[in-house]
Amino acid sequence: MSIDWNDITHVTKVDPAEDLPANLDILDHTDLVIVGGSDGVTEANSLDAIERIRAELPGLPVFQEPYSSSHVSTETIDAVDYLSIPAVYNGDRDNFVDKHVEFFTEVARKPAETLGTGIPLVGEVIASKGREAVLELSEKILAEGYVVQNLDSKAADESGVDTKYTPDQVAGAALATESFYDFPVFYVEYSGTYGGPEDVEAAANYLDETVLFYGGGIETHEQTEEILAAGADAVVVGDCFHDDPEQFLETIP
Repeated sequence: MSIDWNDITHVTKVDPAEDLPANLDILDHTDLVIVGGSDGVTEANSLDAIERIRAELPGLPVFQEPYSSSHVSTETIDAVDYLSIPAVYNGDRDNFVDKHVEFFTEVARKPAETLGTGIPLVGEVIASKGREAVLELSEKILAEGYVVQNLDSKAADESGVDTKYTPDQVAGAALATESFYDFPVFYVEYSGTYGGPEDVEAAANYLDETVLFYGGGIETHEQTEEILAAGADAVVVGDCFHDDPEQFLETIP
């Protein structure tokens, strides 16, 4: 599926380890779903969440954002439109350089033999499908430049983040995303807390082609509008989708 980013203003982050709402029709109001999480996530519950969403809303774009190779399988790759892979600017080296370089080094050197226990994406999937799997997978990888701004969050723990970026640094990361790395998405993540528009405004000044996502603490229509007015292309809403579907609907632009 080709994604028209001009149509994306509201993204729902679905944690497959959490219970899904009984009525998945509420996702008809969002523009894109990203399935991913860290605690309690497996390949099985990831696939289950993806398939349930697909069955209910077959026309809705669905991405998987894996935190571990164990979350991904041939079935999850086939079931989603893209694998969205974060590169965390303010994280440790493992979460920006090492894992990605290791992955592509192994793919280029011996794609039919890659076992990948330390590789962040696909592990034995490549070994089973060889070069064809590499080519197919590469077309589904979507890189995200990421800044994690809540130091108390699980996302910060997973990514080795111990320093919050200043707005100037967020702007620099945004500029690097577009002009140097050429990632299609830049993501400012506050992970459950509302960070306000300052970082979004800083990033938006340096993004023309790159899509700007903001996630964290969005619970009201007013917050959604504030973030979009600051220059974000889309808000990402997660917690209230699981916890309070009625409140989730209030976040729709």
